[in-house]
Amino acid sequence: MTSDMVVVRKEGLYCVPGQFYIDPWRPVERAVITHAHGDHARGGHRHYLAAAPGVGVLKSRLGDIHIDGLAYGETVVHNGVTISLHPAGHVLGSAQVRMAYRGEVWVASGDYKVEADSTCTPFEPVRCDTFITESTFGLPIYRWQPQEEVYADINDWWRANAEQGRASVMQCYSFGKAQRILSGLEPDIGPIVCHGAVQTLNTVYRDSGVWLPPTVMVGDVAKEDLKRALVIAPPSAAGSPWVKRFGDFSDAFASGWMQLRGARRRRGVDRGFVLSDHADWPGLMQAISATGAERVIVTHGSIAVLVRWLQQQGLQASGFDTEYGDDEADDAAAAPGVSDVAPAGAAGGAAARAADAGAAGAASRAADGATGSKPVAAGTAPVASAAAPGPDSGSAPGAGHA
Repeated sequence: MTSDMVVVRKEGLYCVPGQFYIDPWRPVERAVITHAHGDHARGGHRHYLAAAPGVGVLKSRLGDIHIDGLAYGETVVHNGVTISLHPAGHVLGSAQVRMAYRGEVWVASGDYKVEADSTCTPFEPVRCDTFITESTFGLPIYRWQPQEEVYADINDWWRANAEQGRASVMQCYSFGKAQRILSGLEPDIGPIVCHGAVQTLNTVYRDSGVWLPPTVMVGDVAKEDLKRALVIAPPSAAGSPWVKRFGDFSDAFASGWMQLRGARRRRGVDRGFVLSDHADWPGLMQAISATGAERVIVTHGSIAVLVRWLQQQGLQASGFDTEYGDDEADDAAAAPGVSDVAPAGAAGGAAARAADAGAAGAASRAADGATGSKPVAAGTAPVASAAAPGPDSGSAPGAGHA
């Protein structure tokens, strides 16, 4: 091709020869959706195409839509462009979009992570000429510890609270993060109570064949038993009348943003657990390398830092300006028909997101300064020591871990 296969229009990422959009943020005729988080899957499109495992959750979030499901690896041709969807390892039904046209291959990653977990199909590298990658955690300070260690920390925290007669309230994203945490819990410690926004999605996961431990709603548990419970709730429930039903509780927040110094304090929680459904810095490097792409286009996140780093490694790299954001924005509002999401918590969640974004911006500026101050040798990573996690992160990773 003499021109780019994918460009940015006011509606979103647009495949020019195929005449369709990828995760558009404004209503369009045809939309290929990478996954069901609210910043990527929006209502109002006439026709949707998504990976078959993600159709159920898309319908649960967007209502009555015209959608076709495509099995991973299956192909469909639209206006001469061969489209296939491949696992992204982000959440249930997440997919990378492969587009082949006249001998050229482009892949749009959507959101992804490379560490496999039991709640979704693992990430699959897809060879291509041009790779469009996210960069949510595209700074070298982000390096996740193995998820099994995080699960163990969460269970230890829950067990200690239960022994003291205190409920444990875990704030996390309703879609994806909540189910991933559930998959790592030890249900013998006590009852697992889920907020309505989480329980609705648990049903979708179970209907898709994903194993999750037994979960109940707060009204199904005796008051005395709540003192041993682990409660899974979206950030929007913080400070609400709903969460106050648990009395004297210990609370925590699970997110990759807990890697940032001061993140737990800004959230106002007792503990912070570093657990992300996005790739960390080594994961981004691994995924990009595995594609074999000579050209990389970076979207939402730390675009400038990652673009500069890739250019220093000899790749043709640039950025796309998009309207994708943080998965957490999904939790500022309830799932349709759910009554126990707390609007009062939404403002606090927005403030916390702004604070987290400010800290992330500071980390990005520090890393940007590190990469821009002098050439970086191939095989080394820029360092952002000013943003390294401090002791108030609330989690207990070892040195070098997120």
